[in-house]
Order: sequence, then C-alpha cells, then structure tokens
Amino acid sequence: MTKPTAEWKLEDAKAHFSELVRRARSDGPQLVTKRGKDAVIVIAVEELERLQTPMPPKTPFIAFMESLHVPGLDLDIPRERDLGRELDL
Repeated sequence: MTKPTAEWKLEDAKAHFSELVRRARSDGPQLVTKRGKDAVIVIAVEELERLQTPMPPKTPFIAFMESLHVPGLDLDIPRERDLGRELDL
C-alpha cells in the first residue's frame, strides 16, 4: 500500500467525512488519528481490491499427497469400522 497522503484528526474526519472520502479516492490513502495515535487508514475500494490477493483454492489432503507422485505411495489405507467403546456408567 502506498504511504498515506494526508493525516486527519478523528474529529476533523467526522466533520469532513465527504471530503475525506473524496480525497481517499482522488489523492490516495488518508490516515485518521485518535488522540494523536494512528487509528485507521481510509482507502478507495479500487486500492483495497488491488491489495487483496486471491487465495488459491485449497487442495484436499489426499489429492495433495497423490500429486507428489512418490513411488510406492499407496493412500488406499483399509480401515476397520469404529463402533466406539463401551462405557461403564
């Protein structure tokens, strides 16, 4: 993300919200401070979309292991049916 182009006190940001939004869209990110400390940065939607990178789809574990093409790797593991356990109450 680019460096904020302006800094606003929270009370000024509230009083001039339309201007804050306009400048975020035209000039770039706008920093809003609260009691002298950085609080939030207002950015245009286009900037947010540019910054967000799409997450690659997650591969199921078995498919991932099979994609490794390890010789002799057999993932057909037989399993007994688990009926739970008996409890004495």
